[in-house]
Amino acid sequence: MMKPLRALIIDDELFAREELAQLLEETGQVTVVGKASHAIEGLKLLNQLKPDVAFLDIQMPQITGIELLTMLDPEHRPHIVFVTAYDQYAIQAFEDNAFDYLLKPVDPCRLNKTIQRLEKHGTVQTEIDKIAPAQLEQIPCSGHNRIVIIASHDVEFAYSDLSGVHIQTATQKATSQLTLKVIEDKTPLIRCHRQFLVNIKAIKEIKLLDNGLAEIITLSGHPIPVSRRYLKALKETLGFH
Repeated sequence: MMKPLRALIIDDELFAREELAQLLEETGQVTVVGKASHAIEGLKLLNQLKPDVAFLDIQMPQITGIELLTMLDPEHRPHIVFVTAYDQYAIQAFEDNAFDYLLKPVDPCRLNKTIQRLEKHGTVQTEIDKIAPAQLEQIPCSGHNRIVIIASHDVEFAYSDLSGVHIQTATQKATSQLTLKVIEDKTPLIRCHRQFLVNIKAIKEIKLLDNGLAEIITLSGHPIPVSRRYLKALKETLGFH
């Protein structure tokens, strides 16, 4: 007997979450390991629980399901099944690209077909980035018991340490569920150190140090290390050869 699929449901409607969870459990082939009421909570649970499949609502406040796709590392992304109210344009886009989707209210027979497809082949994921935005306009963060949405262009730098990935603007610091790799790939920030990304427009000066190292001072006065590996590329980006 096959091991049940581990599923995460991300939907801002309580009734829709509970109904889908019940339908999934009734199949006997799926274990619902988590439910999220918005994309930021969903991102956190995706990273923590690492489900086999995520049932992702498209229309959610602040960050949509499509925007959430952009925040996921393709190498560690679960299978995605979109859940949507009837929208002919959206559905046509999914069908053209062979994405799996469910219409609200979810039909149990249609859901069973989706489960069977997941068990046999998985969903078609190779084309999924076609509908996700190429760049992140905003970065979801948490700080001081609150959720913060920071515009990407306001970020001076981002860095990782043992406690997570941190985002620094001129006026605030917050922690993000995004990986440095996703931030590097999907925002204007560039790598200056294995653990640091910097916004070129936030650089006030670069101090050249001994042994081919350097230090960036941001517009708000924060020092950021620059390693030998990235110094040449940084100088070239700024027009210094």
